[in-house]
Amino acid sequence: MSVTSPRSKPAPAAPGVVVHAPVIPPLENGDRLTREEFERRYDAMPRLKKAELIEGVVYVPSPVRQSYHGKQHSVFNGWLFSYLARTPGVESGDNCTVRLDDDNEPQPDCVLFIKSEHGGQAVIDEDGYLSGSPDLVAEIASSSVSYDVSVKRAVYERNGVREYVVWRVYDREIDWWVLTQAGYERLVPGSDGVLRSVIFAGLWLDPAALLREDHAALLAVLERGLASPEHARFADDLQKVRVKPAG
Repeated sequence: MSVTSPRSKPAPAAPGVVVHAPVIPPLENGDRLTREEFERRYDAMPRLKKAELIEGVVYVPSPVRQSYHGKQHSVFNGWLFSYLARTPGVESGDNCTVRLDDDNEPQPDCVLFIKSEHGGQAVIDEDGYLSGSPDLVAEIASSSVSYDVSVKRAVYERNGVREYVVWRVYDREIDWWVLTQAGYERLVPGSDGVLRSVIFAGLWLDPAALLREDHAALLAVLERGLASPEHARFADDLQKVRVKPAG
């Protein structure tokens, strides 16, 4: 993670005086920091691959296991990419920092969002970070399950993340919440057991196929969604919305 800011040139040291560079403290679990200080410390730790600021508190996750996170993360990414490839005007992200507000800078496993030039609510800021709320966030929750479905869920809900999907690996459950005027409500599957995104028409998920690792069936259900009239209308509407960049 790299955050750059203009720095004033330090005054020259007096002859014979040794000037030591200031020591930047490392990020530690439980630290209470501003977003600016969080980014400063994260930038000074290039070997650290993931850290989050949630409600002003630093969370540094445990090492990731292939069996309980890496494999599932890869499948979610493939599912979202298959949708992205057929839906111009949307963008996905993997493990990218999201600047939500002054106290929250999560690094979700997967995001999917409508590009700002097509009317989306999140933007890529001048530093290259995703700023604002992605339309959909997906998290793989194994050891982090209590944190993902409580604290982070409340943060995403308050900040207007329109859909939030959590794969609870140990519980073998998929939670999918949709933002309504009353807050998050669970997405109800159809009579065929398929979960259908409210925001992204055609983004269909067969949780049973996902959990039994039947990837061919998973993609076949998604293909049905992509071939639906609803997806065709959504893709067409995205192309009709062209927001001119400022200036």
